[in-house]
Amino acid sequence: MIKHAKILFLCAKGRPRALLSSYTGLSVSLVYPIIKAIVFKGHNKDDFFKRANIDESILHDPEVRLSEEDFERLTELAAAITSDDMFGLHQGQNIEVSDLGILGYVMLHSKTIGQGLAAFQKYNMIVCDGYNIIWHIEENDVIIGLSYNRPHKQPARHCIEDMASSLYHLMIRLSCRNITLKEVHFTHALSTEIDAYTSVLGIKPQFGEDSNAIRISKDILEYPILLADSKLLGTFEAIAEETRHRLMQGRTFSDQLYNWIMKDMPMPFPSLKETSMAFKMSVRSIQARLKLENTTYQDIMNRARRELAVGYLAKPEYKIGEVAYLLHFSEPSAFQSAFKKWTGVTPRQYRMDLLKHL
Repeated sequence: MIKHAKILFLCAKGRPRALLSSYTGLSVSLVYPIIKAIVFKGHNKDDFFKRANIDESILHDPEVRLSEEDFERLTELAAAITSDDMFGLHQGQNIEVSDLGILGYVMLHSKTIGQGLAAFQKYNMIVCDGYNIIWHIEENDVIIGLSYNRPHKQPARHCIEDMASSLYHLMIRLSCRNITLKEVHFTHALSTEIDAYTSVLGIKPQFGEDSNAIRISKDILEYPILLADSKLLGTFEAIAEETRHRLMQGRTFSDQLYNWIMKDMPMPFPSLKETSMAFKMSVRSIQARLKLENTTYQDIMNRARRELAVGYLAKPEYKIGEVAYLLHFSEPSAFQSAFKKWTGVTPRQYRMDLLKHL
């Protein structure tokens, strides 16, 4: 019998273990920028996985979450392999919007930098529940605090420097404007030459401070995000809100069903009867369980198709007709009608809008 699905953490030997608290950890997708940096610098990713004692296949499971300790361990290992004592700072410098997944796309299509930061604050738990930002206005400046949810534990240096650097470079990339930091504060001590920070942040940080924070001009909040698209913002916000809600509510039967369907793709979508046989439940029992969660089997199917469609359309090598086939629509016109109903735009328009913003 299929057991109730839970958010998973990696244990020391790379096998998943269940998360029992309300803390949702970090998305396994955050490991991909680390692997990208390792490979870019000429190192073998297989060696990284071996030394980390992790089965690479786990990284293909979107439901796996990393604990802070796991992620810090992987970051430290990457820094050692690449001989880069400023690994976190450089990761932030090289960040791409796509590295943040759905959160990044919500930020990309927000109207202003201020709205983008608000989106980061609201949806950051999707990728990382341990770190977030809080800010307040102080005369003509904005103080952006880099918060950490463990009051009795110092955040890892690489992680907090990555966060500060990421925010700074994301604001530059989103606005396509030069941005000058007025101050950068870190609670940890200086560990290397100060010039290493100046070349990345454009300013000398202050170390050993009471909090981790960056100070910028208040005017920057009003900088427009150059490639923002309000239609795409609505689409990505809906997905982000749904994901956030699921994480806050914990795993549900509908999520278990959804994950089972997604795992078997691109095989044909199972019928309700086939699903009842796989879950060893009657059709009526499945319908009743889903009704308690205010959803239906058709809603689950549509959600799976929508998210798969978004993923396929982001890859130019797939023709729209091929995407329709992969999602088991009877013909391309049926897929186009369904996709427009889900997002408000046709697959072709969605792809054109998405690719021009990447």
